[in-house]
Amino acid sequence: MHEPVQKLLREAVERTLGSLGGADPELAQRVALGPARSREHGDLASNVALILAKPLGVPPRELAERILAELRDPDGLIDRAEVAGAGFLNFFLAGAQWQALVERALAQGDRYGQSDAGGGERVQVEFVSANPTGPLTIGHGRNAVVGDVLASLLTATGHAVVREYYFNDGGKQMRVLAASLRARYEQQLGRPAELPEEGYQGDYLIEVARALVAEHADTWLEQDDDAFRERAQNAIFADIQATLARLSIDFDNYYNERSLYEEGLVPGALEDLRTAGLVYEAEGAVWLRATDFGLDRDRVLVRSSGEPTYLLPDIAYHREKFRRGFQRLIDVLGPDHIEQFPYVRAALGALGHEAERVESVIYQWVNLRSEGALVKMSTRKASFVTVDEVLDEVGPDVFRYFMIERRADTHLDFDLDLARDGSERNPVFKIQYAHARLCSIERKAAELGVEAGASAAELEPLDSPEEKELAVRVGRFPEAVGQAAREREPQIVARYLLDLASAFHTYVSDGRRHRVLSEDLPLSRARLALSLAVRGTLANGLALLGVSAPERM
Repeated sequence: MHEPVQKLLREAVERTLGSLGGADPELAQRVALGPARSREHGDLASNVALILAKPLGVPPRELAERILAELRDPDGLIDRAEVAGAGFLNFFLAGAQWQALVERALAQGDRYGQSDAGGGERVQVEFVSANPTGPLTIGHGRNAVVGDVLASLLTATGHAVVREYYFNDGGKQMRVLAASLRARYEQQLGRPAELPEEGYQGDYLIEVARALVAEHADTWLEQDDDAFRERAQNAIFADIQATLARLSIDFDNYYNERSLYEEGLVPGALEDLRTAGLVYEAEGAVWLRATDFGLDRDRVLVRSSGEPTYLLPDIAYHREKFRRGFQRLIDVLGPDHIEQFPYVRAALGALGHEAERVESVIYQWVNLRSEGALVKMSTRKASFVTVDEVLDEVGPDVFRYFMIERRADTHLDFDLDLARDGSERNPVFKIQYAHARLCSIERKAAELGVEAGASAAELEPLDSPEEKELAVRVGRFPEAVGQAAREREPQIVARYLLDLASAFHTYVSDGRRHRVLSEDLPLSRARLALSLAVRGTLANGLALLGVSAPERM
């Protein structure tokens, strides 16, 4: 009911602005309407009068009263509206309206929460994009889940989404990887060999070297670095894909950096930048004139050694994304990319692309904690915790939920003790247990031959404040999905599900007052309908998060 009530409120604000004379009609676009903070404040609330009071020069409470006087509700959506506090507007929905929310959720089934708001916009979501130099770390895991859930949200809201993984399979780091595997291979043959400077220390390369010895004995001693690079890359990338499979994450496309060079896209990007007068040479290097775009400093595109920095292939890669016809590009990136991303956008804009269609979702680092202390789980003799190690401890459902329960741009302390907890203290189990309890009610109803009510008349027995609250919460699901997609914030859906599950547990905790199935058949049918609406909403929300919805626990 959020959207139709917001429309009524906006129209009331427009009429109020007209009555004031000389007011900017664009101010009506500032109308904000959201869930009320408490049941006493109604179902929906708005602070629009407080927002507009200053530009209009009218005291906020007086303005709220004037807006309320202009409110028209021909369809009877609102039971009553009132001014509260310094100038808040509170709305209480009519009973038939919130009962209709249950009808809608049941009628739409597994499509409930979906929309066509995106209008088929072609969106590429690039995420994970970890280089094939080692296993996925817990930080990569946050990237993976945030990107995957964001792609699901965009798909649910009518966008045509392509999930893409980009990896750097060239440059210095791959040469170091090849030299590291060669050293490990020789060590496995009993030959003296030292890891190169800045070599990869993890035991995962020892495992690759052992496999080489088992397959080829010492015949690989004469192989060149390309062979060692390819062997290490293939083995590590297969490990990465296996980890992603444990998280049920699939990609539509994998794109490697080397193809940018093989197809001439990197030198082509440099030449176009040069033609546009956007580069210059100094100290033997080629620089991007980034200060001309208003950025703090110029950046090196090609080092004095002739080797490109990461910036140049990134520019070429994003041009290639546009060439493939994507209308919006979303990159899920770690905090180490905060500085570079604006340079990529600026260069794209300077080359004639619509830079505003290039977005970044920056996530912050993850700390693993137990009993309040940092945990180092890795047995790979490396300074990182792998996704696989945490999955072995808590499973994919908990891992996925914990990774998106907070805003991506905030640091995340992953509470290992809570993640292991099988009680309702764990938010994942609380949500899943609510779904399982609802499935149990559904099974019991089937045994008793009780069918859920489907019409507004059959839902009239739902008249308690707790039932209204549950129905209204169900009705907010489509807006939660839409907001999460628009604002690129998957945690909105995660928190919504926890709130809905908590409200359901509270509802059924009073077994006498809110017993779903009883001797009162009309009441049982109405409450069963409400239960099915809550269950379906939880299932749809969990599906968007990639978390299972168990029927028994």
